[in-house]
Amino acid sequence: MQEASMEPGKRVFIEGHGCSASFADTEILTGLISRAGYEVSDDENDADISVLVTCSVKTVTEQRMFSRIRQLSQDRTKKLVVVGCLAKAEPQKILALDPHVSLVAPNSLDQVVPAINSTLSGSQLISLQDSHFVKVGLPRVRKNRTIGIVEIASGCLSSCTFCQVKLVKGTVFSYPEEEILNEVRRLVADGASEIWLTSTDNSAYGRDTKSNLAGLLKQACEIRGEFKIRVGMMNPLLTRRMLGETIAAFKQSKVFKFLHLPVQSGSNFILKCMQRGYSVEDYFSTVDSFRSEIPNLTLSTDVIVGFPGETESDFEESLNMLEISKPDVVNLSRFGAREGTKAATMNEQIRSDVAKERSSRMTIFAKQIALQNNQKWIGWRGDMLVDEVGNGALIGRNFAYKPCVLKISKDNLSQETTRHMGKILKVVVDSATPSTLRVSLDNECFVQDLGNCS
Repeated sequence: MQEASMEPGKRVFIEGHGCSASFADTEILTGLISRAGYEVSDDENDADISVLVTCSVKTVTEQRMFSRIRQLSQDRTKKLVVVGCLAKAEPQKILALDPHVSLVAPNSLDQVVPAINSTLSGSQLISLQDSHFVKVGLPRVRKNRTIGIVEIASGCLSSCTFCQVKLVKGTVFSYPEEEILNEVRRLVADGASEIWLTSTDNSAYGRDTKSNLAGLLKQACEIRGEFKIRVGMMNPLLTRRMLGETIAAFKQSKVFKFLHLPVQSGSNFILKCMQRGYSVEDYFSTVDSFRSEIPNLTLSTDVIVGFPGETESDFEESLNMLEISKPDVVNLSRFGAREGTKAATMNEQIRSDVAKERSSRMTIFAKQIALQNNQKWIGWRGDMLVDEVGNGALIGRNFAYKPCVLKISKDNLSQETTRHMGKILKVVVDSATPSTLRVSLDNECFVQDLGNCS
């Protein structure tokens, strides 16, 4: 299809959902659309066309995306382009809601501006092919000036029976190392104090090239500037295969002591059904190795309850896994059958009421563990990097990426936000919740960079 030209004076509303990679896509698309000459609008009602960046990782998320598509399609005088994982995973369902919508796959961001041009001209564009589109070095408009999100790869190497990601994004495609490092340099020069390295599975980075995550981290930490790096999710299977060098990379001062290692189940039987490729003992061993080298490490994990065939005994093993590994964060999901996956056709699907009851029990148990972990931080003094503001508070992260909440007078909130975003506060932990550390200023000491108070 021949690309239609940009229509002058048109306004585009952009909305993103999903993981950090989706939010990075949203920032890039905002940059690409602005560069193309369109005006970006914050109001969907004031725009001529909407671009919806979607996620399809969970059934509940998919339902929310379909609901949003219906809302944005209600006014037939307005146009819509659906981008991302849902566009690739469920194109027919989307077209059933709105047969005129244009669709762009997550690995085809270069087709979004052509899709906008075509759609505004009355021609639908559907671009769902796989492409090796490198998502670094592109114009972007960051939503948070303190945080720079850098996607380092697309796709993965796993074949999990419950997941659509490989169906949507394909096998791993690692972006060139030097282009990633240049992106980090640009973001730091542009004021980012917190860099997120993200992908479907960071532990798979470089498996298709002559690189790896540990080497990338080492070079990123050598970049000049005052910033911290948050490493995104790593599959236990591949993390174990480069354990020593990965731990060494995490020990660098610029890396947050934060490990996102999704175990998914505490039952080896269920892990085998999921085709995860490791045992729960492998998970324990990996966690123990990290903790022995990095004290006060924050551990985040993912767990699915109600996977087909999960017995009460399997569920109890998952509870036991939490009791042993004591993660600080548990991203809990009830199993939902995803179209095109093996798990969707498995026998012994778990009744929704059973899965819901197990989810409730695990949520309570995980919060108890998280609270106990966070209470150990009470009395701790140290640096808090401010990266967010909300609900009358400055929100930041300490060296272990623990969320720290500092209450601020609403009258001073705007002024304090301008003054402190991206900076360091010296704080003391006064109390804790399952998800946060409540802090106060330690001698009201404030520094302008990542150094210590003098």
